[in-house]
Order: sequence, then structure tokens, then C-alpha cells
Amino acid sequence: MYNRSHKLILFITCITVFMASLDVFIVNVALHNIGQSIGESSLSNLSWVLNGYAIFYASLLVPAGKLADRYGQKRGFIWGIALFTASSLGAALSGNLLLLVMFRCLQAAGGAMLTPSGLGLLLTNMPDEHKKRAVRIWASSGSLAAAAGPAIGGFLLELSWEWIFVVNVPIGILTILAALRYIPKDKPNQASRLPDLWGGLLLIISIGSLSLGLDKAPDWGWGDVYTWASFIVFAVTLLWFILQSRRHPFPIIEFSLFRSRPFTRSNVAAALINAAFALELLSVIMYLQDVWNWSTLATGLALTIGPCLVWPSAILAQRLSKYIQINKLAAIGTLLIGVGPLLFILSVQTTPNYWLQVLPGWLVIGIGYGFALPIMVASATSELPRQQASTGSAVVNMSRQIGSVLGTTLLVIALSSSSAPSLETFQNGWWIAIALSLFGAVAALGILPKVGATGTK
Repeated sequence: MYNRSHKLILFITCITVFMASLDVFIVNVALHNIGQSIGESSLSNLSWVLNGYAIFYASLLVPAGKLADRYGQKRGFIWGIALFTASSLGAALSGNLLLLVMFRCLQAAGGAMLTPSGLGLLLTNMPDEHKKRAVRIWASSGSLAAAAGPAIGGFLLELSWEWIFVVNVPIGILTILAALRYIPKDKPNQASRLPDLWGGLLLIISIGSLSLGLDKAPDWGWGDVYTWASFIVFAVTLLWFILQSRRHPFPIIEFSLFRSRPFTRSNVAAALINAAFALELLSVIMYLQDVWNWSTLATGLALTIGPCLVWPSAILAQRLSKYIQINKLAAIGTLLIGVGPLLFILSVQTTPNYWLQVLPGWLVIGIGYGFALPIMVASATSELPRQQASTGSAVVNMSRQIGSVLGTTLLVIALSSSSAPSLETFQNGWWIAIALSLFGAVAALGILPKVGATGTK
């Protein structure tokens, strides 16, 4: 029977996923202010405030979930909130870029702990007839954070950039107290083996070194020894990670999952559309702030409308799936994510006109993202055995985060062609987003499950 305790558990878990998701979107808006405050003007350096978080979150999501299975979902959830809260305070007090990036990485580790354990608590404690609804509400909390994040960030930044992190502290403390009191203690599964923590470290080093090489190549030079050293470290650690994953009984990524064509294509498409979206989001924010000289509050409010369309677009796509194959719907959505930057290229000028130059493209991007992403996530596990479904979902989320790192890095490269932000350099970035969307649409066409496969149509 669904009662007050179930509602409290749902509320507590939703608050945490909202808080973790909110931080991602707030920091995008705050990057300009952070750079001015700490005296860092290099985008290739500042981008690590975003990329450090995404890399650690992607690499630790699977092992954190398995650790929560072994030591208890409630324990993993509370430790995740505690780490996220403490590192938020550390980020606010950091004062320099190196410390800020370090605390952002710790934030990501906390987020990686609380996300799978929070979902596990829902699945464990909710009555069977309410589980699907509870998971939908939990997932929509992240979408709500995407819509509210820029505006909330704009208001907090009117005080100072430190407040985007300080605000997490009282919320985190209250959530920990509520979790200790209202969430039942679960029984740890000591039979569960330890995950491949070494593999997680290798993945962090691999993605991080690739991103570092691409980020700094315009500054160092593409033929510089540091650039090539970064790429060599990437190649060696990636190969090491693959070999480690094949040997370990509980790897970060089970490569057997990629025998499923929908799973493989969904991961590729999800990475590409997240790369396009991350590039589009940061580029629009930077254009409004650096070229049009808009305030952070005005920028945050301007970005709110697009993400608000993601959820209704996802509902519309679900209804249209009765009449149109899901791979075609996903491809249409992915193409719309590319139509947005095309509209920017055709309309955006140095003289501000938000309603005609930015808003139409931003709305199209929001609609496309709502069409494509839920289908990608659902299709990824459509042919997987039930016991591999949770791991498959985690790998898709990992792919999305890696895509975000790729998109941010590609924007850094595009903007580095000029010493100062200009319309031409931003257009270079938007062309890259269009290319990512086109490749993503091709990948999306292959996500249709085989006839007779379990899962989505």
C-alpha cells in the first residue's frame, strides 16, 4: 500500500537528483563569472570545471552502483549526499582553479554514488504497482533541474558565483537527516563482488588525457610534445582499460553488451547528441555574455524556455511511437538538435535580438532533445537480458557524460581560432554541432530492436 513513508522516500531521492543535475546547468551559466573572479581567462582551462565533473561522473557511475549493492543502498545514498555536500562547500571556498576543479571532481564522485543508490532505494521500497510512476517522477526531476538551472543560477550569481555551491550545503544536510530518519535500512549484499575500481581509474585517466590534449593543443601546438604525450597516455590507458575489463569478473563496461545492435547504436547516438547539446548550451551562454554583454541573470532567464519543452516533447514522441518507428523518431529528434545551430548560423548577429535570433533555434533544440534522448535510453536495453538492464542503462548514462566532455572540448577548439570571441568563431562551433547531429541521426536509425526482441517497439 502506498503511504506517507513511500512519498517521503520519493521526495528525498528526487531532491538529491534535482540538486546534482541543477549543479551541472548552473555551472555552465557561471563559468564567465568564475573566470573573472579567480583571474582565469583561458576557456581551455576553465572548461575543466565542466569536464572534470563529467569525466569523474561517467567513470564512477557503474562502480558506485555496484558498491551500493554490496554495502547497502541507504549507506551509499547517504555517503553520496555527504560527499556532494562537503565538496560543494569546498568548491565555494576554493579561490583558485586547481582547487575548484578538484572539488568538482569530488562532487561528481558524490553524484555518481547518490544517483544509482537513490534509484535502488526507490525500486526496493516502492510498492510494485507504483514503481514505474516513481521512477518516472525521479527521472523527471533531472529534466526539471535542466529547465530551472539557468534561471536559478542567474539569480544566485547576482550575489556571487560561490553561492551556486553554497546553496547545496543546507539542502544536503537536511536531506541527510531526512534520509537517516525516514529511509529504511536495507540489507547489504555481501555476496556481491567488488567492482573494477582500477578500471574506473584507467577510464578517468584515458578520457581526461584525451580531453586535455584536445583542449590544450591550440595553446601548446598540435605537434608539441605535451600534446602528443596526452594522446599517447590516452591510447595506452584506453587499451589497458579494455584488457582490464575483459579480465575482470565485474568490469566497468561489459563489452558483451555491445553485441546488441540497438545497445551499440543507442550509446553512439546518445554520446553524439549530448556532445552537440553541450556545445550548443555553452556556446549560446558564452555568446550572450561575451558578445552581447548580457548579465548572468538575463542569460539564465533566456535559456529557461528550451529545456521546458523537453518533457512535453518526450510525451509527444511516446504517443507518436504508435504510428512511427522509434528509430525514425529518434533520428528526427537528433536532426532537430542540428537544425537549432543551423538557425543560429542563419540569424544570429552581433546586434542583439533574442526573440528572432536565438529563441527559435533554442526551442527547436529543446524539442529535438525531448524526442531523441528518452528513446535512446529505452532502446539501449531493449534486447538485453533483464539482469543486464541496469548495467546497460548505466553505460548509456556514461556515454552521455563522455559526449558532454567531447562537445565542450570541441567548442574550446572552435573558439581558439580567434584571440577574442567573434560571430565567426561561434559559427565554427555551430557547424561542428550540426555535424555531430548528422552522425547521431545515422546512428539513431540503427536502434530498432529485432523482431521478437524484448523491450521497446
